[in-house]
Amino acid sequence: MLRIRITGEPVLHQVAEEVQEITPEIRDLIADMYETMDAAPGVGLAAPQIGVGLRIFVYSWEDLGVLHRGVAINPELSLEPFDQDEPELEADSEGCLSIPGERYPLRRSDSVNLKALDLEGNSFEVSANGWLARIFQHEFDHLNGILYSDRLIKPYAKQVKKAIKASGWGVPGLSWMPGQDYLEP
Repeated sequence: MLRIRITGEPVLHQVAEEVQEITPEIRDLIADMYETMDAAPGVGLAAPQIGVGLRIFVYSWEDLGVLHRGVAINPELSLEPFDQDEPELEADSEGCLSIPGERYPLRRSDSVNLKALDLEGNSFEVSANGWLARIFQHEFDHLNGILYSDRLIKPYAKQVKKAIKASGWGVPGLSWMPGQDYLEP
């Protein structure tokens, strides 16, 4: 299991680099990412969230008895246009393991197309709707140095800034280990 970095850690705010080769080390990293995501618990985890500036994310979400679980290496994401008006408080509520315990509404596209490499280096494509589309957008943003808090509108942007400041976050060096307190060094 790996420590999850909290907002303020530089790797979370930088564009991640492409994976050049799927090595045994990359395979081990991905296995550790799955373990960490499951223990957190989360529905997705991007490599920058565990301090690795590579374009990799894992996801796991069950919908109507169907498990959507996988890895996206060097992903590309295309979004269907969407209304960026006021988000719905419940339906659009989102959280992030790098801003632990906080949730705010954020409007996202309801339909996306993901193209990426799998663990074997094979190209794949997934069209996703609803919550899975949200997960892909959230994790893809991490690979571009964007946290969901960066996309929030007023008054939620102000609320998350206050929460980050009150928690002492927003500075380098903070992380948490699933199953332990958020800020244990």
